[in-house]
Amino acid sequence: MKKTILTVALAALLFSSLTSCMGKFALTRNLYVWNEQVSNKFVNEVLFVAFWILPVYEVCGLADLLVLNTIEFWSGDNPMTSSTKTIDTEQGRYLVKCDGKGYDVTLESTGETYRLDFSQDSQTWSLEYNGKEYPLMTFIDDSHVSLPLPGGEWQTVELSASGVLAYRASVSEGILAQR
Repeated sequence: MKKTILTVALAALLFSSLTSCMGKFALTRNLYVWNEQVSNKFVNEVLFVAFWILPVYEVCGLADLLVLNTIEFWSGDNPMTSSTKTIDTEQGRYLVKCDGKGYDVTLESTGETYRLDFSQDSQTWSLEYNGKEYPLMTFIDDSHVSLPLPGGEWQTVELSASGVLAYRASVSEGILAQR
């Protein structure tokens, strides 16, 4: 029995080192995030310990190490990180696909597609539509963002209730001024 376990462990180590993939360990992280959100801290701790004893975390970690991270290394996509969500609205059904770098939003009825991306360099969220990119919001620091106004200028907004209220007032004034 010990020889079999040792052989499997060595084979797993050899296989993972040959592929040289340090992936996201998305399955294990998703399980951990789910565990954190279940209930209060006492229930979370009981589940956490139980998942270690029952080897749920170990099995997820091994699946990440041997299968999912290897797929991510060779294909560039981890099957656990890309997903499509469906959102039903009055305008129709939207399909939202996250690829870990941004979001593709498609209106199902027309096939219109929008792309939301975040640039680490400029700290800006932008919208891509019909081949054009439109900046939506730039993070300035932990408590301020820069947002566009109807006239094309940008306004620094404090991330607080009063800051958002002031931005709404500026947008309303800009819309009225354009009419």
